[in-house]
Amino acid sequence: MATANLDTRFFGHPRGLATLFFTEMWERFSYYGMRALLLLYMISPTGLQFDKSKGAAVYGMVVSLVYLMSIPGGWLADRFLGQRKAVLYGGIGIAAGNFCLVVPSVEMFYFGLSLISLGTGLLKPNVSTLVGSLYAPGDTRRDAGFSIYYMGINLGAFVAPLVCGYIGQMIEWRYAFIAVGIGMTLGIVQFLLDSKHLGEAGLHPAPFASAAEAAQQKRYLWLGSAFLVGIPVLLATGIVPATVTQLADALGVLLLVVIVAVFAGVYFGPWTSAERKRILVIFVLFLVASIFWSSFEQAGSTLNLFADEKTDNQLFGMPFPSTWFQSLNSVFLIALAPVFGWIWLRLGSREPSVPAKFVLGLVFVGAGFLTLVPAASLTITGVKVSPMWLTLTYLLHTIGELCLSPVGLSAMTKLAPAQVVGVIMGVWFLATSVGNYIGGRLAGFYESMPLDTLFGYVGAFAIGAGLLLALFIKPLRTMMGGVK
Repeated sequence: MATANLDTRFFGHPRGLATLFFTEMWERFSYYGMRALLLLYMISPTGLQFDKSKGAAVYGMVVSLVYLMSIPGGWLADRFLGQRKAVLYGGIGIAAGNFCLVVPSVEMFYFGLSLISLGTGLLKPNVSTLVGSLYAPGDTRRDAGFSIYYMGINLGAFVAPLVCGYIGQMIEWRYAFIAVGIGMTLGIVQFLLDSKHLGEAGLHPAPFASAAEAAQQKRYLWLGSAFLVGIPVLLATGIVPATVTQLADALGVLLLVVIVAVFAGVYFGPWTSAERKRILVIFVLFLVASIFWSSFEQAGSTLNLFADEKTDNQLFGMPFPSTWFQSLNSVFLIALAPVFGWIWLRLGSREPSVPAKFVLGLVFVGAGFLTLVPAASLTITGVKVSPMWLTLTYLLHTIGELCLSPVGLSAMTKLAPAQVVGVIMGVWFLATSVGNYIGGRLAGFYESMPLDTLFGYVGAFAIGAGLLLALFIKPLRTMMGGVK
């Protein structure tokens, strides 16, 4: 580890950061390419021809499960696989799942989405954990390293809607899924060729404390595997009949159970008083992040539908695919991330704390939705509004994201006890899962509720939650015990 700490070959950071940068870039290309198309493909007359309510329910489940699987994915890496193998196996699952979407079959469509969810659950939390493992405790480069890594996320997210959105909406839906699968395949190849630069990071799982603990963890593994395989089989064979809406409702209950179980399991571990207080802070940040993502992640649901149906998608008289709006977030991130990095450094000791930055994140994401309220009112008469409305919304959402997402990602690696850092990283993505689930289900109100009312409720709730959090900034900082 000492060698890695002195390694400055990648813009002053360890060379292994470049390996993880490009792995995550291709994984995000895969995910955001699929996400940009998913709901539109399901409701399209040339796609699966689902109604909006069913499409929204499926979309909400998929984008939620993608992140929910980060909990077992982090646990598998911590206890059995090590982060390195988890990332590799996850990438293979994602690529295979996207190639399944190419097959003109509803059954293969659902099977492909299942593989994508499982694969992302293995890859996503563990590649982030590997980034943190490149730096020793107290290394001042850590936050900057995560910022560089975050640029890889957004480079993939920028290119994906442009390439896959154009192919899917202008040429053929299934060709776009081929492009998505090829992208993840390139990520796997790159990871295999460059993993030597990661040193010992993530090669081995954490050792078991005793033979009894090993036996217990293996029992959990078998039970979990039986659940993951058994439930889809029961549904596919019709032994347990269920509609899409019933499955979406069941997922909501499952999310609640998982939240309670995970935090109870982590909190009552063998921690010191200081560590237990930090776990409580993680829980508060988790709740706040869930609210943030429930608004932000409507980019693929309500905002995607608004872009496709209510917006005049022309630039200088030339039409463009509605999915291209989903690249705006990454454009603004790439442009503004260095600015925010400079601002935080410039503020020095006056830099806002983690909870204060979370407050800013909620306020800005709420403001983005309130911006759309007058635009949605204009569409009631059938008018298609200017692309500038959505552009401004995505700008405000991006500012909010820069205040919350990279900050939270780094905070998880610093607040979590070392023995469960993979699980806590999974907890961070569980917040995204909850937010995606809520954001997806809200698309079900797209036709049944006036859009200006829907957008107004979403925006007001996010801002209200931010103002409530502001009241607790000082006690949360105290509980963090010096972690910044």
